[in-house]
Amino acid sequence: MTLREYRIQLGWSLNKLAQEAGLSRKAVANAENGIIIRAGTAKALADALSRGFGYQINVLAIEGLHIQ
Repeated sequence: MTLREYRIQLGWSLNKLAQEAGLSRKAVANAENGIIIRAGTAKALADALSRGFGYQINVLAIEGLHIQ
């Protein structure tokens, strides 16, 4: 599942995911749009999704992320 699909399943906006992950809205949008992101950014996103869903989501389970 892609980052956008995970986010939509949670009913979260870009801003909400950014807030939960401690990232900027731009960083989340970049990740969703396939722009290269840092490993720390990917981990922050996976951790935020994990908290939202209540189970562990591994970075590698998020399709379409391009990690530097």
